[in-house]
Amino acid sequence: MTLPAPLAPPLASVNVLGLRVAALTRRAAVAQILEAVRADHRGYVCVSGVHGVIESRADPQLGAIHNRATLTVADGMPLVWALQAAGFPWAERIYGPDLMLAVIEASQGTGIGHFLYGTTPEVLEALQARLRKRFPGARIVGSHAPPFRALTTAEEDRVARLIDASGAGIVWVGLGTPRQEQWMDRMRGRLQAPMLIGVGAAFDFHAGGKRQAPEAMQRAGLEWLFRLITEPRRLWRRYLRIVPAYLALRVLQQTGMRRFPIVTVPVPDRAAEDTPVRETVR
Repeated sequence: MTLPAPLAPPLASVNVLGLRVAALTRRAAVAQILEAVRADHRGYVCVSGVHGVIESRADPQLGAIHNRATLTVADGMPLVWALQAAGFPWAERIYGPDLMLAVIEASQGTGIGHFLYGTTPEVLEALQARLRKRFPGARIVGSHAPPFRALTTAEEDRVARLIDASGAGIVWVGLGTPRQEQWMDRMRGRLQAPMLIGVGAAFDFHAGGKRQAPEAMQRAGLEWLFRLITEPRRLWRRYLRIVPAYLALRVLQQTGMRRFPIVTVPVPDRAAEDTPVRETVR
């Protein structure tokens, strides 16, 4: 397996329950992404919060996907607090919707093309119109709304050809966790675009289809509560599971009662297969 080459210089990172989370400001994250595109660095970016961390505990393959990423950044205040407690007080939340706008804005005039993959045709149409109006110097080179099911190999080949033909430098993926991370990992070797970035619900937010949590709630780490209030039937089971699980596991990690090694290669399905490569990140 060919893993994405690391960006240089090496980035500071923290082990949060087995995920290597980069300690960055949003401005630094934007700079890293655009530099990777200019250098034709082939990789992907996971924008992860507590949901992604806990899903990765339940699915080690998903955790390995995060740790193979060029960057896994903290989209959620609990992860930011983990970075700050580990000695990086300047670390900031890299909120997916904000990262998307910041990268597109900074790319104006550079010739970098942006492709939008995910959600529905109606949302994509509204999103493209809003992005072009807000960032007239940006190149939105295409979009595709996949069906809400697993794609066949032939369908994925067609998607790869469509994206490659657009000349995109960045592919924004709005499928939600864990589908977007799995898609980026699976498609990485089939796409010419240097950077794939999973941004979850950012498409719906920027198209005007969903409300974002107030900034005060985001800063307090209560965005999950806002989303639970606005979408209780869809999200109550998720948050009932992930919030207590994250708090309990972080206590175990911080007290040294349990270790969470970083796994970077696919986890074997059978015990007789090779042991997965592991590394320690602070």
